[in-house]
Amino acid sequence: MLKLKDQIDNVVELEKSASRIVCLVPSITEFLYDLGLEDKVLGITKFCVHPQHWLKEKQIVGGTKQQHIDKIRALKPDLIIASKEENVKHYVEKLCKISPVYVSDVNDFDSALGMMNDIALLTNNADTAKKLNHDIVNKFNHIDKPIVNIKIAYCIWKNPWMWAGTDTYISNMLSHCGFENTLKQNRYPEMEMLDVIKESPDFIFLSSEPFPFQSKHIDELKTEFPKTRFMIVDGEMFSWYGSRMLKAPEYFNSLLGQLKSK
Repeated sequence: MLKLKDQIDNVVELEKSASRIVCLVPSITEFLYDLGLEDKVLGITKFCVHPQHWLKEKQIVGGTKQQHIDKIRALKPDLIIASKEENVKHYVEKLCKISPVYVSDVNDFDSALGMMNDIALLTNNADTAKKLNHDIVNKFNHIDKPIVNIKIAYCIWKNPWMWAGTDTYISNMLSHCGFENTLKQNRYPEMEMLDVIKESPDFIFLSSEPFPFQSKHIDELKTEFPKTRFMIVDGEMFSWYGSRMLKAPEYFNSLLGQLKSK
């Protein structure tokens, strides 16, 4: 018998380690793949793009906001993995009637590692996760943080303009890079670009996801805000937790090198 509390304090109880898994969280799907659970993951969302071949091989059960409950029920899962932030409570409550549901609530580095340990326990992969977590911690300890303070405003969406607040995983990753999030609101506030610029960020980061910001958007904004410095950044590195965290420090060091040259 396996029993633990998930990250919103619900008890998850399994008779044995999970062998029929449905995952509704793209970054955790990638983590499940890196745990070697190729044959045990049956269903994923259309946004679970890593690994790409799973989009053809696994049952697509919908998106992160809406799921096909009947498709999930037909898979007869013994574990469903969801996220407090990414998935809708109404759907998660329905899924709880099908099988045990582990709900993650990752908003910083430590809670990401905690989630990974929980999932590893539920899937009988504690040793693999322990090594993975050790490697992640080691790589994050070698981020070459700037000596001077650099203030960042991190944009995730356009129309309306939405930003990463201070209590988010994105903001925590900014902190691990040695940056300061210049926006002090919580969660993902809607703010016009002009109001953000009044907060005097050194850089405005435009994320590649969930809104696909591109260079053309910088060109559009520069005409209106010629004195503001903008950069496109890899949204997966800043917002995907799990095994993606192994790759993030190298990207962060590359980004820091670019900023030093500007």
